[in-house]
Amino acid sequence: MMERAATKAERLLQIEALLLAHPEGLTQAEVARRLGVNRSTIYRHLPDLTARFAVYETDDGRLAIDRDSYLTNVRLTLHEAMAVHLAARLMATRMDKQNPHAAAALRKLGLALERLAPRISEHLQRSADVMDDAAQRHDPVYLEVLETLTRAWSLERKVRVWHQHEKTGRVFEYVFAPYFIEPYAVGQTTHAIGWREPPGAVRTLKLERIRRIEPLDEPYEIPPDFDPRQLLADAWGIWYTEEEPVEVVLKFHPRVAHRVRETRWHRSEQVREQPDGSIIWQARVAEVQEMVPWIRGWGADVEVVAPEELREMMTGEARRMARVYGWIVNRQDKPGRDPDTAEEHRFFDDFFR
Repeated sequence: MMERAATKAERLLQIEALLLAHPEGLTQAEVARRLGVNRSTIYRHLPDLTARFAVYETDDGRLAIDRDSYLTNVRLTLHEAMAVHLAARLMATRMDKQNPHAAAALRKLGLALERLAPRISEHLQRSADVMDDAAQRHDPVYLEVLETLTRAWSLERKVRVWHQHEKTGRVFEYVFAPYFIEPYAVGQTTHAIGWREPPGAVRTLKLERIRRIEPLDEPYEIPPDFDPRQLLADAWGIWYTEEEPVEVVLKFHPRVAHRVRETRWHRSEQVREQPDGSIIWQARVAEVQEMVPWIRGWGADVEVVAPEELREMMTGEARRMARVYGWIVNRQDKPGRDPDTAEEHRFFDDFFR
């Protein structure tokens, strides 16, 4: 039993804490027993609870907090506000869908910072405008999926999803218990990691491929040893594997070496300076295929040294690219050999940069 509150305000806070700890809800009798008060006292507090804490009565007479409407209080320092601003800018520029919840959150934060940091406040509200701008993709299915998964994750309740397979286009039905939700800036997408049935194993679902979702009353528990940081430790982005990570070795041309050194691209990376100004970059990566768009973006300024399978993949891509633009490629050339003529050299430099 909780200690008897001295004032009404304290009692309301105690009820709020109780209902937050019991997302399934509590009857008025249960709340009164835990607080050591008469049930009529809880009944008298109902108008205040409804107004202040988004409390409502369920169909079976329990008191519960509407977690979609519940407001939390956050106090930030100036530098914490700047961190939120940077995160907001990243989200606003790397996500292509309208998100009214993100927009509302940024506007509230912007208003709260109006006196402390008016410049940051202004730009937070501009980022909010980007979030619900008409130019953003309006995808009500994605928003419903994100909202439903958010509720399920917070309440630890399973969902039923209809997920479209990437290659076949077929839609499969699964029961899914979300463990973690992760944005993927490279693809401007969102992914949920969790327990999927079938096959009864941890899997990742891309939210943009979920065509339908239904909440279930079935509870689940996230395993205490589940750690998304550990799971994604070797990932280049979102892909992980139970296999040993692959050693990737790249050689970057001197003209881009400084750009490569400016950023830490992977937690395991090592960079070695070469006498000619180039650098050797290496890292242990879970799925090398996920790196291909990044490697491709460096064009002729990077050479794949290892693994051999990745080197052959990029060699084939370079040949196909050359044929697309009408360039004849000598199939006898060794992989990684520089173009023979200055004209070809300029072409590859300008096109791939």
